[in-house]
Amino acid sequence: MSRINLENSGGTAQSVSDRLLTLLKTRGPQLASDAGKVLGTTGEAARQQFVKLAKEGLVEAVAETRGVGRPVQLWHLTSAGNARFPDTHADLTVQLLRTVRDKLGEQAIDVLIETREQENRINYKQAMIGATELRERVARLTEIRCREGYMAEWRQEEDGSYLLVENHCPICAAATVCQGFCRAELSIFTEVLQAQVERAEHILADSRRCAYRISRL
Repeated sequence: MSRINLENSGGTAQSVSDRLLTLLKTRGPQLASDAGKVLGTTGEAARQQFVKLAKEGLVEAVAETRGVGRPVQLWHLTSAGNARFPDTHADLTVQLLRTVRDKLGEQAIDVLIETREQENRINYKQAMIGATELRERVARLTEIRCREGYMAEWRQEEDGSYLLVENHCPICAAATVCQGFCRAELSIFTEVLQAQVERAEHILADSRRCAYRISRL
């Protein structure tokens, strides 16, 4: 399974606060005690770091009831915290897409999406050369998506299917304006993996992440 490295990102050592933000981004809301275990420190040390991040507006604590007893505190990323994982050239991309749509029409947008889809299809298919098993194809696709900034990982489920998870979307702003980008990705995944691919979670549908369930045809 491809995993996000909480010790190192982009070839440089991360600070404790950055590692905590990455943990929340890739694993969702966390108890301070659990975060401490992942980072190899105590729960109290992690809680103190969360408190500092909360003062910066990057995280917030939400009380959650779990059975009997006192509610627990789960730490979540705020909108500002999520913004630390930027959408690639978001403002410029959205402006350009809107300009194309206004000046040239929806058909021009479709051409842009189809062109990007074809380029990705060619690149992804080349990366699959020699991968005869679905497991290997899923692993290779995950590596590609990681390089593209999607913070991707995968795992095999008990029923033999696979789950591809993308914890970040570097083109989220563009996809919000033109959801054809998301439809194109689903089509490409199905073709290059030679498998049945269903979107199980979607950031644009207010999920924390995008997730794809992959099974043999």
